[in-house]
Amino acid sequence: MTYPHGLRALNHDEFRRFYFSQLAAQVGSWMQNVAQAWLVLQLTDSPFKLGLLATLQFSPVLLFSIVSGAVADRLPKRKLLVATQTTLACQGLLLALLVATGHVEYWHVAVLGLALGFANVADQPARQSFVMELVGRADVSSAVALNSAGFNLARIVGPAVAGVVIGRFGVGPTFFVNSLGFIGVIVTLLRMKTRGKPSDAPRASIFEEIAEGVRYVAATPRLRLAIGLVFVVSLCVFNFSVYVPLLAKNVLGLGAEGFGFLMASLGVGAVGGALTVGARASRYPSIRSMLVSATLALGMLLALGVTRHIQLAVPLLFFTGYWGIMLMASCNTSIQLQAPDALRGRVMSIYTWVSGGVFPIGAFIVGTISQWWGVSAAFIWNGTLGLSAVGALMLWWRLRHE
Repeated sequence: MTYPHGLRALNHDEFRRFYFSQLAAQVGSWMQNVAQAWLVLQLTDSPFKLGLLATLQFSPVLLFSIVSGAVADRLPKRKLLVATQTTLACQGLLLALLVATGHVEYWHVAVLGLALGFANVADQPARQSFVMELVGRADVSSAVALNSAGFNLARIVGPAVAGVVIGRFGVGPTFFVNSLGFIGVIVTLLRMKTRGKPSDAPRASIFEEIAEGVRYVAATPRLRLAIGLVFVVSLCVFNFSVYVPLLAKNVLGLGAEGFGFLMASLGVGAVGGALTVGARASRYPSIRSMLVSATLALGMLLALGVTRHIQLAVPLLFFTGYWGIMLMASCNTSIQLQAPDALRGRVMSIYTWVSGGVFPIGAFIVGTISQWWGVSAAFIWNGTLGLSAVGALMLWWRLRHE
């Protein structure tokens, strides 16, 4: 079977099997994300502690992702991914057992969230650079778009299923499902022929290699702009694990099923944005499209800051997801294609650092503002801050090209 242009990365057999196993695992992960946020609110009823959990979970990305990219360039990527996926499975299982036995406390969730962050910081640059080896440069745009679409399809299915399960059976079963989901990924990786072996070329010290990757990004204007846009949108927009439960519970007065529905509407839009990027025929996403996508995603935050009805919140979250993922998938594709093969792990670790590493800061800001002034104020603050930053990036790019 030959897949159409936008899905052409699925013509690669090993990528196809890896992709669908990852999709199943991501559904479980999104179920856990929803259940974890709801569990924290049940245990503490504190927006600040919800934001603090997200800060702890993503702090390893902030602190270590650039180092992990250099490590990913040195180690066999397949073995590294087996280790990270096994760690993620054990983390979910332990959380499930704590809930099932009735012994779970907030500090348990916080410590396990930190463990999740350490596993992800090793996993992300290795997985993103491994995809290039599975599909080759010609199909990387399709692979990136499919990964974004799959991630956000899981964002639809996972929260929707989790909302129903939590409403009827509690949060415990969602953690078990998440743990089981990683088994398929581990089996798929073990059966692959592609090893993701590191280059045999002579290597400098790990810190010299990190510096080389940073210098390359700093010396490439298109990469600087893409990284800057990812930084702004990640800091201001992608705090949904804090935004949405507070919007559902404190503003709209919804329960677990309503929360799951809001997360699903966000995911539907995100899938649409990812598929739009994948369907494009151009090799590099345009600068204009990236700037417009970032502006529209941030504009949706301002609108969410004044909405008080679910009928308005649903389409606003849909378009937030659509334009946000349009921006992230476009920047990811542009960065992957711009990076040389020998530097890809390090360059992608900078993308990971910016996209995930600033999340602890954004989550802390959202949690703190929501604690004192409400989540609506957090939407308005971040929307205004982000639009100002995108305006500055637009001005820099225009002045540079005059």
